[in-house]
Amino acid sequence: MARYGAQLGPDITFLGVPPCDLGDPASYADADVVIIGAPFDGGTSYRPGARFGPQAIRSTDYVGHYGSRPSLALRVDGLKDLGVRDAGDVEMFSGDVVKSLADLRAEVAKVTAAGKVPVVLGGDHAIAYADVSGVADVLGPGRVSLVHFDAHADTGDVDFGSLWGHGQPMRRLIEAGAVRGDRFLQLGLRGYWPGPDILRWMAGQRMRSYEMSEIGERGLRECLTEAFATATDGCDGVFLSVDIDVCDPGHAPGTGTPEPGGLTARELLDAVRRTCLELPVVGMDVVEVSPPYDHAGITAALANRVVLEALSAIARRRKDERDGTRWDPRLPLLADRG
Repeated sequence: MARYGAQLGPDITFLGVPPCDLGDPASYADADVVIIGAPFDGGTSYRPGARFGPQAIRSTDYVGHYGSRPSLALRVDGLKDLGVRDAGDVEMFSGDVVKSLADLRAEVAKVTAAGKVPVVLGGDHAIAYADVSGVADVLGPGRVSLVHFDAHADTGDVDFGSLWGHGQPMRRLIEAGAVRGDRFLQLGLRGYWPGPDILRWMAGQRMRSYEMSEIGERGLRECLTEAFATATDGCDGVFLSVDIDVCDPGHAPGTGTPEPGGLTARELLDAVRRTCLELPVVGMDVVEVSPPYDHAGITAALANRVVLEALSAIARRRKDERDGTRWDPRLPLLADRG
């Protein structure tokens, strides 16, 4: 396993958190969350470049002091109130999708078996098959539900002669039994794919997909509430998978398959916060950041904040469980608010 991307150097971790080595369990024994890079875009069908996503997500920040990010909204510091370690990048050769996914799956399973939450920085969405499977290998097939933010369903079968592209991981997960179709919640779908045959397959698996027109009509809050009730029914944990193209290209242009008409950056951050506050998140990935197409680094900045928002919300959830408190977004911003 490579420590970090060669273009970053050995000292770059996510917002300056301490590094760890997955070959040395003592180096992350006190961690709650372990960050893993998955620099892979061998499953890309349109614009490549997501292999550079992990380094962009790690290094995009404007605050000079590292290892601390107090959340104004949540009143916790996700990098101090949680033990967060960065294990660097899994070595993933885009020309060998099978080996690359197997290696990532093994590393994610290792982190999960140690009782930590793996947070995977992609990479294209093909990596979801590996990281979700790695969690399910430990917690049990069908015991993890999936909350999936994306413009695309990613339930294709064979594309370009391959089973393993970035448009197919969700089908592969259901077919393998890692995740139940009726505990698979998708939010943000839109555009002109998939076609009727794939939609029929999805319906047969009892997947629930909230297309943007439904979200616009009912409201994101109501759709999330409904999805969360399903996600926690009969499962032990939730995996959160965020494809950055769930956002409108005006908010996230640096991605492989942009689709107009998506969520705003604010809506995505609010949704991720709420997911990690209300659900028992046992794993997460953020995928499809393609720096070569990213104007002014705004897509990488959004992905960075998606991860930080998740960490802050997990920290808040654990604090509330420990202290018997409850986060209230209506409280004013006060220096002594605790």
